[in-house]
Amino acid sequence: MDGALRYLETHRERFLTQLLAYLRIPSVSAQRDRHPDARRAAEFVRARLEEAGCAAGLFQGDGLPTVHGRCGEGAGRPTLLVYGHYDVQPPEPLELWTSPPFEPVVKEGEIRARGCADDKGPSLAMVFAAECWTKGAGGLPTNLRFIIEGEEESGGSVVQRYLEAHKETLAADALVIADTSGVAKGVPALVYGLRGILAAELLLTGPSRDLHSGGYGGTVANPATALGRLIGSLHDRRGTVAIEGFYGAVKPLEATERARLAKVPFVETAFLAETGSPSLFGEEGYTSTERETARPTCEINGLYGGYQGEGSKTIIPSRAGCKITCRLVPDQEPEAIGEALRLHMEKHLPPGVRMELRMGHGAPPVLTDPETRWAKLARGALEKAFGKPCALTRAGGSIPVVNLFQKLLGVQPLLIGTYAPGERAHSPNERYFVEDFYGAIRAGIHLFAGK
Repeated sequence: MDGALRYLETHRERFLTQLLAYLRIPSVSAQRDRHPDARRAAEFVRARLEEAGCAAGLFQGDGLPTVHGRCGEGAGRPTLLVYGHYDVQPPEPLELWTSPPFEPVVKEGEIRARGCADDKGPSLAMVFAAECWTKGAGGLPTNLRFIIEGEEESGGSVVQRYLEAHKETLAADALVIADTSGVAKGVPALVYGLRGILAAELLLTGPSRDLHSGGYGGTVANPATALGRLIGSLHDRRGTVAIEGFYGAVKPLEATERARLAKVPFVETAFLAETGSPSLFGEEGYTSTERETARPTCEINGLYGGYQGEGSKTIIPSRAGCKITCRLVPDQEPEAIGEALRLHMEKHLPPGVRMELRMGHGAPPVLTDPETRWAKLARGALEKAFGKPCALTRAGGSIPVVNLFQKLLGVQPLLIGTYAPGERAHSPNERYFVEDFYGAIRAGIHLFAGK
């Protein structure tokens, strides 16, 4: 252990330099013109695994490759499976970035770049933690298996094909995922629950073409107006989702869990300053932490329709639409929520327009036991790495592949939160504190000790 930690201190600058080189690769899986860059990122990860002393390769499948690696083959030792992703969210809108998203800037201990926190920094930290053991301490005390995929942000299936083809050789004692945040700066977390997700897109059409609003206004329905009415029907004035049956399968929060979540630090003024919102808002009867992590939501993610350019264009648009995601909690199922959403839209559809509701990707929620042996080991590793008590919490986001690992491999996920919240993942000016990067490496070193 001491040798691994000393190796980290000796190679801090090199590790940071390699992270910055990784962040310069614009590996946006959702944009096809970036796929050659994404493949460069896969090659970069493979090279880092090999540099760490692992046997590594690429599984090509029918999309962006999944990087796989193996470190340690000792019989009778525990095996940990480490998951991460090298692809990143699109950086747009570019004009809101204070520096180019793929030209990382380090200022006052903070990295600014797309993908720095989600998930290049934390997942690369796990690779470097393995290197600290193999080159600084003479070898790993555990067997490690790495899976770093390239389609997490776009819902591809290559990693599923890899798991299905290799599940016999991927048996592990636990699954390590460093793709969640802590609860405050310098305060790590073990995340024992994730919300599920259902994505959908609603399209309303009216006239066969855009119409002059003077010549036709008041004679046919406006799809943009109809869309506004439909969106408004999704919630009541108190923030409760108004879709019939939406809450029917929701597992109530037990008093013990509410008490646990009440211990998670939440400072309203700091939260509002980070979001830029003027006030809090949400479902009555629940704290902000509960709303954010343990209650279901229905959100509009984007709107389109009509003229968007400079100045005025007086039309009745022929079509209008929106993108929707519902975040789900136990025991909601994506298929059931999708059907409830469809029935709601049909019931509330204004006259004079036609509706098409397209279902996108979905994943059920995840809830694990935070008191298992490996969960306790993960909490201990985080506390040693950061010098602070490890918080227990649930996360508001979704990592659909977790369900896949559980289904195919039956392995418990250890979702270790190693970076400060407010990282602005999926938003302009994504940030990652350099000390959180080193903290993640230390956490990996302690966890890979297996005791």
